[in-house]
Amino acid sequence: MMSSIIFSLFISSLTCFLIIRYGRLHSNLISDPVKGGPQKFHAYPVPRIGGVAIMGGMLAGGITAWLIGQEACSKKYLLILICSIPAFAGGIFEDFTKKVSVKERLLLSMLAAGLGFFLLDARLTRFSLPLVDNWLEFLPFSLLLTLVAVSGIANAVNIIDGFNGLAAMVSSFIAVALAYISYQVGDASLFFVCLSLIGAIIGFFVWNYPNGFIFLGDGGAYLIGFMIAEVSVLLVNRHPEVSPWFPMLLVIYPVWETLFSIYRKKFLRGQSPGKPDGLHFHMMVYKRLLRSEVGHREARRFTRRNAITSPYLWGMSLVGVIPAVLFWRNTLLLICFVMIFILLYVWLYWKIVRFKSPMWLVMKNR
Repeated sequence: MMSSIIFSLFISSLTCFLIIRYGRLHSNLISDPVKGGPQKFHAYPVPRIGGVAIMGGMLAGGITAWLIGQEACSKKYLLILICSIPAFAGGIFEDFTKKVSVKERLLLSMLAAGLGFFLLDARLTRFSLPLVDNWLEFLPFSLLLTLVAVSGIANAVNIIDGFNGLAAMVSSFIAVALAYISYQVGDASLFFVCLSLIGAIIGFFVWNYPNGFIFLGDGGAYLIGFMIAEVSVLLVNRHPEVSPWFPMLLVIYPVWETLFSIYRKKFLRGQSPGKPDGLHFHMMVYKRLLRSEVGHREARRFTRRNAITSPYLWGMSLVGVIPAVLFWRNTLLLICFVMIFILLYVWLYWKIVRFKSPMWLVMKNR
């Protein structure tokens, strides 16, 4: 099965190379400009269709499953890729046209989740909360919550895709954790999907970090987020020993970033949650903690500051991922760690916003 990760990595990396090498011929169509909004932190136009490489890597993983005789895995793999098409399509069309709204992308992600619900039986059936679990026995409620959860996670990965290597590495951590637990419970098909996803992400990552030669784009972010969400739902649904709070803790960083952003925009600033701003946690790290790079205008220093931001958030995501892997059966402990993460996030955000950041986090001028 390790051949799937190798082939996925190779195809993803090769696709990135070809996009970078020949993308300049269509730079106005596929490149992200340097200026144009509060979430632009790169020094030169960059191709934003890394999602094509991720999809290419995932397709390579499915072909590998078929070639090595894993017919059962390859059929299930094909189904999950078919289900992902609406979520991927919404993102990739946005990357090319910049005319697909957040609402439309969310609806397409819900459509993808609906396909998974009926074709894969990827549905939420338990949450280890008595009242909620009773409601989940009612099919329409289970469907509604599944659509919201899957599309929400897909969008959450897109929300944290703000700096070189950030969303890719965080997603890799999550995919590795899902692969490990899939292996522990003996779910070969989900293990195969996770390995292929890891390979596809790493193949992209080597071109994205640290220099940012290519961006994930909405297509890549929504595809990765959908895959993570579907594997999480299927893992919990198929294996009663896996706590439903295991995947919740795995994705707590992007999910809480999204929920906190909605609260900040809607209730604190009185603006639409879909309107971009420069106050996400990763942006505050960039602006307030990396003082050693402030004031430099050279492209090299600008890119370096971008890249240095991501490891701060990789560490933040591991606060959720590591205990999730260690205690994947223990619902009570997992809930406690979810609460710990939320408190840590809010405390750090409050400190950074008020220029009271812990000094050991600040990179000062040398």
